[in-house]
Amino acid sequence: MPKPEGVSSPRPSSHSTIRPIGVYALSGLAVASERLLSVDTIRGYLVSIDPQTNNTTILNPHHVADWIGVSGLTVWQETFWFAKDQSVMWCVGGATPHEHHQALVPTTFARLPYPVNGVAVDGAFVYVSCQKSGYIHIFDRATGAATGRIPQPGIGCETLTIHDDALWVCDRDEQTVYCLDRTTGKIQLSALTPFSSPTGIAFYRSAEGSEPVCYVAYADEEAYIRDDPNAKSPYQLTFRDRTFIHPLYIHHDPIAHYTLSNGFLIELSYVEELLSLEDVILNQVEWRIALPSDTLRQRVRHVEPIGREYTIESQGDQKVAVFKFDKLDPTRGGLFGWKAVIEMYGLKYSLAPGDIDDRQTLPAELAQLYLVDDDDLAMHTETMIQAAKEAAGTETNVLRKMLKIRNYVYDKLSYGIQPRIDTPDIALERGVGSCGEYVGVLLALARLNGIACRTIGRYKCPPYPDRVYQPLQPDFNHVWLEFYVPGIGWLPMESNMDDTIERGPYPQRFFMGLAWYHTEIGKGISFEKMKAIDKPEDLSRGDLAINHIRFRILDELIPTNLP
Repeated sequence: MPKPEGVSSPRPSSHSTIRPIGVYALSGLAVASERLLSVDTIRGYLVSIDPQTNNTTILNPHHVADWIGVSGLTVWQETFWFAKDQSVMWCVGGATPHEHHQALVPTTFARLPYPVNGVAVDGAFVYVSCQKSGYIHIFDRATGAATGRIPQPGIGCETLTIHDDALWVCDRDEQTVYCLDRTTGKIQLSALTPFSSPTGIAFYRSAEGSEPVCYVAYADEEAYIRDDPNAKSPYQLTFRDRTFIHPLYIHHDPIAHYTLSNGFLIELSYVEELLSLEDVILNQVEWRIALPSDTLRQRVRHVEPIGREYTIESQGDQKVAVFKFDKLDPTRGGLFGWKAVIEMYGLKYSLAPGDIDDRQTLPAELAQLYLVDDDDLAMHTETMIQAAKEAAGTETNVLRKMLKIRNYVYDKLSYGIQPRIDTPDIALERGVGSCGEYVGVLLALARLNGIACRTIGRYKCPPYPDRVYQPLQPDFNHVWLEFYVPGIGWLPMESNMDDTIERGPYPQRFFMGLAWYHTEIGKGISFEKMKAIDKPEDLSRGDLAINHIRFRILDELIPTNLP
């Protein structure tokens, strides 16, 4: 697989977020003339939105009760199609608000045994997504007869649209947009959305001959501090509805099977504050801090020192900042670290097990590095040996095997912050683990099953891309992993279930994918090390300094052609 250093000549995004006023939860998205259409599923409003001004018009003011709970809006010729409960509905639209008043009375087209989530119409056929059944059902538009079905690409509620003779699917739980062959259901590409909870998708042309823009609707809740002057404690944490429409930018490489989506220009500062907890004097100190990596989805534009100059050391293809001190003693204060400006993009691979040549073997040099217990992984214990057998079973395909291991770990562990990181056998027996313990268990089980794995991390930018230029501090550090597929290369995988609470089926959005906010630092090497000629063995970096991490989002970027 070709491995470009990053994305070349990225452009700032040219289309802004659309925020229609007076709506609560948009579901479904369609285009009519030069306006976007959507449904506020809470209020029952069928709304027409001007993308240039955000001006919003309610088209069904006399029929809102009929439209409450509607989802999956699409438009075909002069008719509106949508889902409500277990039914696929349609109605005739009008050219004026008065004609809409006369016409927007829903008629049932088809009824399914389970709730319907999304609808798309291409003329001859009607496509209907149903999360409960796990399929996208296909009906003859003229007769209403069922003609077939294709599997849903994800596990969540999915809205649909037709574009360029392909079926496009927007999955809320997967936070992913898929492009499918609408006959076979084969995934042509998949792209992560920059925001969570996508609820609609449509392609919009602002003018004749212009390139279509893929717009995605979102609906969720956001936390905020409410000022209640009547309360004893006036500042209260509460939630409010948040819904908007934002362009999705995609660059797809069909040969390498991956897609880059919306990127952001990020400023990341990492600083150590000298604040010794121990009465110790150290001489000839070298303090190493890994620098952000250049990867397929991440490019470092600029790095500069904070507080103290450093030299740059290469460890393989990774860069490390080396800070040198003649002497550190308990009375010494100071700040030292680095600030980097980085392009970070969403990355999603669209590989199927059949794309993998199982005859290819792992290179010997990778086996020596990444099939061994080099980080207290307890791979020799009976607990891990038995778990490795249970997790993979008799599977031989690398992709299916890694997915089975991931799901096994997700079944066995619940997420929880621990006072210390225990070895994988202890975490597995306890049944609760932090992201670092999830990684340890995954590494051990994968390596015992012959899959090369390595740890990646170190932080996630708080995922608020609309908070431009504001200082953002992550609550925790974070690690995930990459696994190696012979003939393909390294593929990313999130370590824990992210925000998934219930047991499986689990989303696969971060299986072979990373959201834009994952920051890759020091791939395959230690993030931070400190050595001195007289350093006591039990002295850690945390005894000498505390760290400070700050992100700032500077701009949104469009992924363009790769070098």
